[in-house]
Amino acid sequence: MSTRELFNAIMHYETFDRMPVIHWNGWPETTERWYGEGLPRDMDQCDFFNAHPLPPMLPVDLNLFPLFEEKVIEETDEHRLVRQNDGVTAVHYKNQSAIPHHTDFLFKDRSGWEEYKKRLQPDPRRIPENFDAIVAEWQQRDLLLGMWMGSMVGFTRNWMGVENFCVACCEDPTLIAEVADVFSDLVCWAMDQVLPRVTIDIGWGWEDICFRTGPLVPPNVFKDAAVPAYRKIADKLNSYGVDLYAVDCDGYIDDLVPLWLEGGVNVMFPVEIGAWHADPMAFRRQYGKELRVFGGIDKLALERGRKAIDAEIERRIPLMKEGGFVPLPDHLITPDTPLDDYRYYLDRIRELRF
Repeated sequence: MSTRELFNAIMHYETFDRMPVIHWNGWPETTERWYGEGLPRDMDQCDFFNAHPLPPMLPVDLNLFPLFEEKVIEETDEHRLVRQNDGVTAVHYKNQSAIPHHTDFLFKDRSGWEEYKKRLQPDPRRIPENFDAIVAEWQQRDLLLGMWMGSMVGFTRNWMGVENFCVACCEDPTLIAEVADVFSDLVCWAMDQVLPRVTIDIGWGWEDICFRTGPLVPPNVFKDAAVPAYRKIADKLNSYGVDLYAVDCDGYIDDLVPLWLEGGVNVMFPVEIGAWHADPMAFRRQYGKELRVFGGIDKLALERGRKAIDAEIERRIPLMKEGGFVPLPDHLITPDTPLDDYRYYLDRIRELRF
């Protein structure tokens, strides 16, 4: 059974006897550490670890189109101040892995929306001319395939900035809904262009709108603005025989999970354990088998040695046996993780049998 077949069997509660071994990259500092511990610089990491990558997304451009022209406003030895191609002005740090510090936005309120709206329209140039060749190569490798579903709220937060976004949620929530509606129309158009040509396993969205105490967006605004857009996308996916729809959202997601399910999203990724001690088994008890989890392994356990790694895996085995759960560290591997201990973790997953 290939990794693709195995993943689908697990997520559909069919017969399986093991877990797929999937590698999610580390931070740049992690990779540099691993080079010093024996990771070859000229070798693909998945080949080195004898693991499979996260599913590649079909080569369809769902970004702003065209992008804004990028412009460097200021540059020092420590940072660059850039007007990015998404219209956001931000400080990018040169000597550390850090989230850019956003300083200004073209899209602050409804007055800035029309410029973005016209860049979120269907265009045949969003699909590369060599689309079929790219996909054929992935199919020959029997890779698990996904299609990017974009973001119903998270992109808006990025484009507007947290403060402007939060003000809009309170004062103009219909703007948040309109952006989600326009973007979901674009996603559905893209599916109609490419899904008659290729079979995918999963739709894959992104949000990252939750923190350690809950969501940035009020759940009532999320329900009114985002859930109808998700449902539109999920129904389109289902029309092409795709019944797995994942959303990538870090942080404490509990308040939004029932709303994602209402919108047809049925796979949570990566279920970050965090300081709030998220528990995929608790989700199973609350929502049953309709909710699947891809992730749910505390990445920080990989820093704490092999006993901690064993304990982290052991506590997830009951959920693995039930199905609907594929283990993966809950974010990029941290720089305090030794290469040999990460290999040990992958080997432990590889050895599991059910």
